Amino acid sequence: MITLDRLVNVLGGYGVRLCNRPEARAAWLHGVAVPDAADPHVTGDLLLAIGTGSIEEAVRCAVAAKATAVLVRPAPSGGPGESGGGLDRQAAVLGDRYQVAVLLADPAMPWSQLAGVVYGLVLESRETASGRGPTDLFALADSLADTLGGAVTIEDRHSRVLAYSRSQQAGDPARLETILARRVPDRLRGLFQRRGVFDRLAAADEPVFVPADPEHGLTARTVVPVRAGRELLGSVWVTCERPPAGAHRRALADGAHTVALHLLRSRASADLERQVESDLIIRLLEGGADAPTVISRLGLAPQPLRVVAVRAHTDGDRHLGGERQGGVDRQGGVGRQGGGGRQGGRERQVDGDRHAALLLAFEQATTGFGWSRPGRSALLGDTLYTVLPAEQAGAARRWISALCAELPAHVRVAAGIGAPAEAAELPAGRQEADECLALHESRPGDVPPAYDESWDDILLRRLRAAVRTGRTPARGPVSTLLRHDARHGTRFVATLRAWLECQGDPVPAAERLGVHPNTVRNRLRKIGELTPLDLGDARQRLAMTIMLAAVEDEPRT
Repeated sequence: MITLDRLVNVLGGYGVRLCNRPEARAAWLHGVAVPDAADPHVTGDLLLAIGTGSIEEAVRCAVAAKATAVLVRPAPSGGPGESGGGLDRQAAVLGDRYQVAVLLADPAMPWSQLAGVVYGLVLESRETASGRGPTDLFALADSLADTLGGAVTIEDRHSRVLAYSRSQQAGDPARLETILARRVPDRLRGLFQRRGVFDRLAAADEPVFVPADPEHGLTARTVVPVRAGRELLGSVWVTCERPPAGAHRRALADGAHTVALHLLRSRASADLERQVESDLIIRLLEGGADAPTVISRLGLAPQPLRVVAVRAHTDGDRHLGGERQGGVDRQGGVGRQGGGGRQGGRERQVDGDRHAALLLAFEQATTGFGWSRPGRSALLGDTLYTVLPAEQAGAARRWISALCAELPAHVRVAAGIGAPAEAAELPAGRQEADECLALHESRPGDVPPAYDESWDDILLRRLRAAVRTGRTPARGPVSTLLRHDARHGTRFVATLRAWLECQGDPVPAAERLGVHPNTVRNRLRKIGELTPLDLGDARQRLAMTIMLAAVEDEPRT
């Protein structure tokens, strides 16, 4: 059971497109049907129009099957009007007439491959309101609770709740808080960490008994790891007064094995959708694609979009290379790589932690399907990019805040937001988001900047970058004044900057500098003696303003 929206997103990677009824994307698909001449009463939410001779016949079969949508694979060569846009228009007209969503497949795609993907998604996928995770896990939690006589909670490897038993008789305040927050609270995670629970789960397959802790509202419980081979996928928790033994211990182990199978199946389906989505987003951000078509395949409405660039790191990711964050230090330079001995090993651990934090952010950004989340995301290098329908920067900031709220407390996020853009302008939006991300990394305490609000700061950063790479004149009025100030302790550069920013009025310039207006006039006269600077020339004043902004270390408040 999945939504039509998710099916369309995945099948888009196989050349399938939705031709009409975009509102049907929210419909749930519970079953698949195929036309059968021997059984005219076949029904299903999705009809695979195998063996039909035309789009009209396929749509009529879908109506007879009471289907919400029909998947049609046109013949490799059709008649007049049955190629390219003509097929799409015909499918849209027929689908709207009979109120059936029509999906057109690439004629070169074999039915066997299409059917395999469809059956795997519709009949084997499961979803819950909290995101990815098979609904059967709730039934399994109930079954385990009945067998073991305790309250059961099933969690993923990041301590997020996937399912829980309906009975609360054996529950406790800690369990209730965990369910309401959909994840283990940080105070309980800290308690389990101090007791070595997570280390034991990672190291062995045996159940771990956790004694009661009334101070934290915790009754005694047993936790068993959910593992696929050596990989830890999650855990199953059950409240109990003593460690389970005999049949109860075997039931808990069997339950953990069943949970592992469910999670592997769900992850395979989720990874397929993530891959399709990522490929489409990368095509948009790199340009050259038919942007409106890609936006439609992603299920995004044709409205102003913003690119959000995100980097994630952990608390331990700030002690190397000038307090590096996300691969960039707070001074704007690239963090040092490599190194030998203990320092090199430490940096490799930091790089691993940063990679894990970024993957966790990507997983959270792509949790949920279709209309249950506003944006579409992709990982590119060390950055998470999300395309959001958001005309106002505040909507993008709320999305970033929601993302941060779902991440563990030790993960820190830096983000930048591009200006509103049409689909074809998203490559420029990505560059804007990258520059805003770099700005946020240099000012970690600020709110994530948006390009349309912070373009002036971005321009000044570009100018400073040009200065650092030696692309500004080494000689000239500003360079001369800088050297003079350094050698003689004068304040000519500060005076010139204040005078320019006050538009040539010595009175407010003097107030800003804390001197008498005549002092400003005297300094300007000496500046004219030191340099061939004509302050009456508007072009020279503009050039001085730009140059002074470029050599300024940080924007002043």
